[in-house]
Amino acid sequence: MKKLSVFIVEDIPEALEMLSNDIKKYFKDLEVIGTAKSVVSASKQLKTLKPDIIFLDIMLGDGTGFDILEIVPEINAKTIFITANDEYAIKAFKFSATDYILKPYSLEDLSISIQKAIEQIQITSHQIEFLKENIKNTYHNQSKIFLHTTNKVNIVDISTIIYCKADNNYTTFHLNSGSKIVTSKTLKHYSILLISLGFMRTHQSYLVNKSYIKEYIKSDGGYLLLKNNVTIPISTRKKNNILAELKKN
Repeated sequence: MKKLSVFIVEDIPEALEMLSNDIKKYFKDLEVIGTAKSVVSASKQLKTLKPDIIFLDIMLGDGTGFDILEIVPEINAKTIFITANDEYAIKAFKFSATDYILKPYSLEDLSISIQKAIEQIQITSHQIEFLKENIKNTYHNQSKIFLHTTNKVNIVDISTIIYCKADNNYTTFHLNSGSKIVTSKTLKHYSILLISLGFMRTHQSYLVNKSYIKEYIKSDGGYLLLKNNVTIPISTRKKNNILAELKKN
């Protein structure tokens, strides 16, 4: 029997190596033919490679897994999404026909997902659009976010968040009242929700509410000036996407 080919997209090197090794060690009917850590790299490789199965992390440093599917719409593979955001997306995933693995996964989780992929090797573009619509509808009317700190849970109106800043495994929320809330979750944890609600990732360490952007300054490599006069850096690789996004508004 011919081995099924696998492509893995995961931006965390340790997680990428672990998943690749698990597949090679425990699933002899599969062959890992390629890996990528970014939207750009994955899109480039997938235009020529034709894997049977793709393990696709949702949140990547330069975009999302859905961006890859839009850039390379001819992908004809069973797609298994990888997510750490159980409180945001699992209902949408379960409602749709695509499968998912929740980080950190067990070998049993991996085995179940792979078995589903073997039984249903092809995922249609209709299913992908349906999944995206489910996620969009899940978040569309959400106006509050629960921010867990050491001793309490803060219920915060999303419209009052000016920007979020990453600090290793912590995230600081800066509110329009001038107060700050520090949570013990990473910025990536919040991105999938907030980007769907009017925020943009300008830099690896920053997530900004577009409603509070005052100006885009072209000098000094480019940065954002917010309405409270705070300046937010823009990474070089995100500059064109940010300019295009701001022109829409």
